[in-house]
Amino acid sequence: MRVLPALLLLAAITPCGFAASAADLGDQVEHISLDANECYRVLDLNFAKEEVKIYLASGYLIFAKPIAGAHLGAIFVTSAEAGDADLLLMPPTRSERSSLAKFTNSPTMDEHFKAAAFIFTDGTGDQLLAQLQSNPAAKKSPDMGGLIVERWTSVLANLVASFETRVVYDVLSDRRDSGLFYMAVSGNKLDNFDVVYDPTAPDQILAGKLADRDNRTYFDTWTSFQARSFRTAAAIEKAAPLRGVRYTLDDVRIESTIALDLTMLAVTRATLRFQGDKTRPESVVPFSLSPTMQISSASIDGHPVEIFDRESMRSDLISNREDRQFLLIPESPLDPSVPHEVEIHHAGAVIRNAGNDVYYVGSRGTWYPRSGGDLATYDLTFRYPKTLTIAATGKLLEDRTDGDWRVTRLKTDTPVRFAGFNLGNFQSVVVERNGYTINLYANRRLESALAPKPAPLNIPQDELRSRHPADALASQADQPDPAPRMESLTRDVIDTLNFMTEEFGPTPIRNLAITPIPGGFGQGFPGLVYLSTLAYLDPAQRPSRLRERSEATFFSDLLEAHEVAHQWWGNMVVPVSYHDDWLIESLANYSALLLLERKKGSKALDTVLDDYRSHLLSKTASGGSLESAGPIVWGYRLESSLAPDAWRTVTYEKGTWIIHMLRRRLGDEKFLSLLRDICSHYPSIGTDQFRELASHYAPATPDPGLKIFFDNWVYGTGIPAVKLSYSWRAMQLSGTLTQRDVDTSFAAFVPVLVETGSKSNVYWLPTGADPASFSIPLKSPPTKVTLLAADCLMTTK
Repeated sequence: MRVLPALLLLAAITPCGFAASAADLGDQVEHISLDANECYRVLDLNFAKEEVKIYLASGYLIFAKPIAGAHLGAIFVTSAEAGDADLLLMPPTRSERSSLAKFTNSPTMDEHFKAAAFIFTDGTGDQLLAQLQSNPAAKKSPDMGGLIVERWTSVLANLVASFETRVVYDVLSDRRDSGLFYMAVSGNKLDNFDVVYDPTAPDQILAGKLADRDNRTYFDTWTSFQARSFRTAAAIEKAAPLRGVRYTLDDVRIESTIALDLTMLAVTRATLRFQGDKTRPESVVPFSLSPTMQISSASIDGHPVEIFDRESMRSDLISNREDRQFLLIPESPLDPSVPHEVEIHHAGAVIRNAGNDVYYVGSRGTWYPRSGGDLATYDLTFRYPKTLTIAATGKLLEDRTDGDWRVTRLKTDTPVRFAGFNLGNFQSVVVERNGYTINLYANRRLESALAPKPAPLNIPQDELRSRHPADALASQADQPDPAPRMESLTRDVIDTLNFMTEEFGPTPIRNLAITPIPGGFGQGFPGLVYLSTLAYLDPAQRPSRLRERSEATFFSDLLEAHEVAHQWWGNMVVPVSYHDDWLIESLANYSALLLLERKKGSKALDTVLDDYRSHLLSKTASGGSLESAGPIVWGYRLESSLAPDAWRTVTYEKGTWIIHMLRRRLGDEKFLSLLRDICSHYPSIGTDQFRELASHYAPATPDPGLKIFFDNWVYGTGIPAVKLSYSWRAMQLSGTLTQRDVDTSFAAFVPVLVETGSKSNVYWLPTGADPASFSIPLKSPPTKVTLLAADCLMTTK
């Protein structure tokens, strides 16, 4: 961080109190200081941010010196002898109360504290100061202020610097209605933790803390939810302009050069449009970009703009950002009623060599600047060494050589969420089937991590010298080769596209590139699939640890179909918020399982689901099951210091179980009709919207709106162990269902199969905290009565 001498800092401020540039403002923010002359002895100073209620019963509140005319920070401390403060927070839903209890052992927060640091860009600092200045009972205490300044100025400065980009953005945009309120609390029982009220976030209220585990820093979100004023439909619509949707980019054109050392130099041009209020000029525009990319220059409408690009580490951790935010500040505010042309020059290392000329593209969704989340068209031009090949989102328009360089240009036919690319020394095949053009690429060799290490030769030197040279090279024939699987992989992709088009309707993107990426994962972008190089290998050629049945099924049968399914789930239909990401991943995964079932039968589907159940029931270091880490709608919050692996297992595997149980409740015909309906009419979907749609297809049951189903399986946790007991007499099948291993509030409907001779019926019967009795009329004695564990996430032992 830069340190400006005091005189230069003063010279950087205009007479009206504003910094001459964003950089100057940032320097002032980094060097924020407390004002001993604005230290007050406070008694019963109370204020609230909706559900966040703060009671400063007795202590000292000192404000930071104003920056750009606003008080952006403050410190509260009690005296050594006495004093107290209290923070109250009551989450509105069972799910969030459960989350808070998991981390704090209490479903509500009533935490007394002795010290707190505040950051506010929403005007709270000025309001509190004005309140104290007008209150005769509030006495100034400059002597105490001097002591607090000495101890706490550096604490406040470090905190504010960790939110620097957001603070600078809020000050420059001068929108206090969407400003940030943050407090770092030193609690009596909970130690240090963070509380945030942010009107621009999907969940305005958040509490949690930083935690370290296995040399990694996590931000454990204790609770996060919509504030009261945002929870009604009218409020949500009214609040939309506050939520970071004021800006959209369209007609994105990227020209990039990839040098021999794999450094990318790029120019991104796009049309910037403003949403919401079209009367208020815009003085600053936020963008996001990979941390590995650096910006050299930018312009708007052909005029150079200032770039503000500094770290905001705590802010990024709290919001779980993989990219970073930077700001563009034009000399004159922008007219929001007209579109503007943005040009950004950026460079960095988003590609690395994984060995043996196999390349790994990192920052796959953040290699170019983005603003907002709306769909856009893309025109991509790549210039790169002619020995390599580019695969990317879009339809190929040009592919030529220019000396030692190759130039490839692609363009999307329809707007998409984002654009990606892959680079390699590829071999490829092109196939056209049923209106789709499929380009399948494979590496010519394996990355170093997968390439077998040569075994030592215990052969006498004279014998080694006498061997034919071909013998010395014979071992190379045993090297795993991605090429032989290309033909079968191509057939798999064709089968997947045909199956999913038949079931869900055609996707608007008709060009699809299948490309390898080092590692054990995949990713589905619009028109581009990254597929683990392990999927290109024959199962016998994979590392021994990956030859087990479940791993073999994943890499051979599920991964490709899952990632191709994202052409529908994730690109054609997108989630409303992070709470709904599970829905997209689960639908993509279950789509792959539907295809597996068609190819290999229902037993193959059941086997995968059994593996998922076992994973969900596996124990974490704290002794609980992975599934109990939290409800699936917590999204990325499931990845915490308490259970680092929970997010993947809950999102993909419990989510797949939820979709499977829903299918069994609806029946195949109605279930597939539901999915086709979503693909045809819902470009974005949220969890409760999905529940409401599904309920229209649900047969008449005691849970017609599927609220019990979603409350327990989606918004709650628990895998019940269910015991069935029954008897038949007087033409009546009577019995009891008893559940354990779940919370007393858990209630579900479980499937019971009843066979009588050649007939069989499935009954969905309720369970609860107490044994649940049932009675079913039967004209003849049953030949079989059993719980269908294959159709419900439960155990029966």
